[in-house]
Amino acid sequence: MSNLVPEELLILTKTYPSPSTKYRETTCVAAVTKGGEMRRLFPVPFRLLEGTARFKKWEWIRARVLKADNDHRPESYRIDADSIKRSDNVIQIKRGDWGDRMKWIEKHVVSDFSTLELRRQRSGETLGFIRPTCILKLEITALKETAWTEADQARLSQDGLFDSAAVKNRAQLRKLPFDFHYHYESGGSVHRHKLVDWEAGALFWNCFRDHGPKGWEGKFRQKLESGFQEKDLHFLMGTIHRFPDQWLIVGLVYPPRPPAKPAVQQLGLGLGQ
Repeated sequence: MSNLVPEELLILTKTYPSPSTKYRETTCVAAVTKGGEMRRLFPVPFRLLEGTARFKKWEWIRARVLKADNDHRPESYRIDADSIKRSDNVIQIKRGDWGDRMKWIEKHVVSDFSTLELRRQRSGETLGFIRPTCILKLEITALKETAWTEADQARLSQDGLFDSAAVKNRAQLRKLPFDFHYHYESGGSVHRHKLVDWEAGALFWNCFRDHGPKGWEGKFRQKLESGFQEKDLHFLMGTIHRFPDQWLIVGLVYPPRPPAKPAVQQLGLGLGQ
């Protein structure tokens, strides 16, 4: 790729991987630049990266990027995965205070989902944060086909000429056997959107491993449904390339809910009250 330029990027989330004909498997990464601009980085073969290049959420990295020529969404950039340099500068939470993290996303938080969609129609922006008023439920739907197709198996089984031993011995990507959708209130309306955050997929596999086919769901819901009732939950929303008016929840940000402000007591002024 020519005309690549280096950028410093704060990693916000990555989506659950999917099979790829060209890259074996890829994920989409959302980030924000030092200048405060949102970036959608693709393709990122995250599980195929050398261990030292596997960045973390809320970590600053440096990489060479180029505006995607086949994706007209303004935030979409191609990334040279070989150029990724980690800084080991992860923005930490200090005594429960998320301020150092939230300052990087607050300008991209809109009031509700309808405002987010209206902004897309007017400006073309396809990444942004909303704060749902409340979570109504987490819908869990079993897939009819829980195994990869033969074509997907072939994509995932490819090996690269210069793969390290660690990459060659990697476990094959597992297909999630369920879809997850949040039903939530925002701006006085009820909405339903699919959750594709890698963290949710990893949580499913951990719960399934630890609690089995009958016990995983309760633990999963405890984290992603009831557990968020006490959090100031933000959805990072992004659109689908082929369907620009369809939105997904690509990431979750969940600082503590700010304490309620004490009610202001009306003081008597000694005027016969």
